[in-house]
Amino acid sequence: MSSLSDQKIFIAGGSGMVGSALKRKLKLAEVLDPSHSELDLSDREKTFDWFSDNKPSIVFLAAAKVGGIQANSREPVSFLLENLAIQNNVIEAAYDNGIKKLIFFGSACSYPKNAVQPIKESSFFQGEPEKTNIWYATAKIAGIKLAQAFRKQHGFNAISIMPSNLYGPNDNFTLENSHVLAALIRKFNDAKENNTESITLWGDGSPYREFLHVHDLAEAAVFCMQEYDKGEIINIGTGEDIQIKSLSSLISDIVGYNGKVLWDKTRPNGTHRKLLDTTKISSLGWKPKISLKDGIEDTYKWFINNIEKVKL
Repeated sequence: MSSLSDQKIFIAGGSGMVGSALKRKLKLAEVLDPSHSELDLSDREKTFDWFSDNKPSIVFLAAAKVGGIQANSREPVSFLLENLAIQNNVIEAAYDNGIKKLIFFGSACSYPKNAVQPIKESSFFQGEPEKTNIWYATAKIAGIKLAQAFRKQHGFNAISIMPSNLYGPNDNFTLENSHVLAALIRKFNDAKENNTESITLWGDGSPYREFLHVHDLAEAAVFCMQEYDKGEIINIGTGEDIQIKSLSSLISDIVGYNGKVLWDKTRPNGTHRKLLDTTKISSLGWKPKISLKDGIEDTYKWFINNIEKVKL
């Protein structure tokens, strides 16, 4: 696909962390990003009417109900029904309205819990995801398969990318629904502000996680929109991971918290390791640019500068 500057682009989920990063990346293009109040993508009729009225040429499907281990455990029905409805409506409406190309944002949590590390794209659909996020993962699997089904039956150019754990500006910092990196930033900052002597974190700190700054993901998504046209999924990551215990030390240093860190071993760790094999996208010419330390520093500055606006 040629330059995106001459395309009419719909970013589904434009107000979220991924959507906001895409808008910054695509600032020179014509971008449509209706708010949830303007367009509820879980409403089939409204979604189809919007596509018919606005006629975008390409779609980034980043809209989703997201959350961490607690949220997945507490709201399994919501994580399935809301995400399935959004995916189904946008993908079908995009095809029906002659969209040139659609990117669906999958998730590394959809891979089997016992997948060989680092995880190759060929591991997809070869086993059950880890139980702590199985509801969200199941919805994402269905979205990937729906995109592949439309390609197989109708020749629709829908592709799916598989980002590793994301973080960055506009992340969710609520303790009930946030993912691990944002939650750690929030917890360490709260402890610092309140002069708390110690902080207790879930699990034992032994798992490993890979983290991708959302600005790198936005660049990779635009790269794939222009350079990748196959139905097989493609991993987007850094190819490096870090132990949660080491991550907590790094974040506490950046935040400036000097108290003790305790671990509640009665709480779940989640998958022990989840590192993506990024050979495929690297071979196409894309690599991430933002180091984990620089990315966390950037995210923490954004958090402090927007602390009155973020959902606390």
